[in-house]
Amino acid sequence: MSLMEFALIAMILALLIPLYEAWSDSDVWQTLLSFASVSTKASVMILFVSVLRDDWMIGIVGVIILSVGNAGLMLLAQILKRLGDS
Repeated sequence: MSLMEFALIAMILALLIPLYEAWSDSDVWQTLLSFASVSTKASVMILFVSVLRDDWMIGIVGVIILSVGNAGLMLLAQILKRLGDS
């Protein structure tokens, strides 16, 4: 097993930690934070794979997910907060 395969497996295992947290906790804020963490980790994995494959199109998708994905989750958190306040 090469070092790159080991790094990818370690990234996948690190991705499972926030998924378990989202599954086990009933608090909506902890769940949103867990999904934001999953989004960030998945985009870093996409960027890692794009560098390994030397494919810049996949890298662009990873950058878009990294920059826009968490913004959508934070917008959802603000909407839920406003609904809870009123």
